Amino acid sequence: MEDSMTIQILGSGCPNCQNLEKNAREAVARLGIEADFEKVTDMDRIVEMGVMRTPGLAFDGKVQKSGKVFTPDEIVQTIKAYTA
Repeated sequence: MEDSMTIQILGSGCPNCQNLEKNAREAVARLGIEADFEKVTDMDRIVEMGVMRTPGLAFDGKVQKSGKVFTPDEIVQTIKAYTA
């Protein structure tokens, strides 16, 4: 695995997007891993990535989840599955 993954928060920057980013940062801290964060706010790009309902969560450009604010626990499990 690479030293660092890029976690993308897909959405307009609304409170749900901000909460998703906060939860993702907490999940990364719990796992003790390195991650870069990127906010993707361009709706055309978000739709191109296949997300119809924001907020969305992507790792290294690959959409993992979308449509709600996921908890830190859910994100930890998603990261573990992605990096396995």
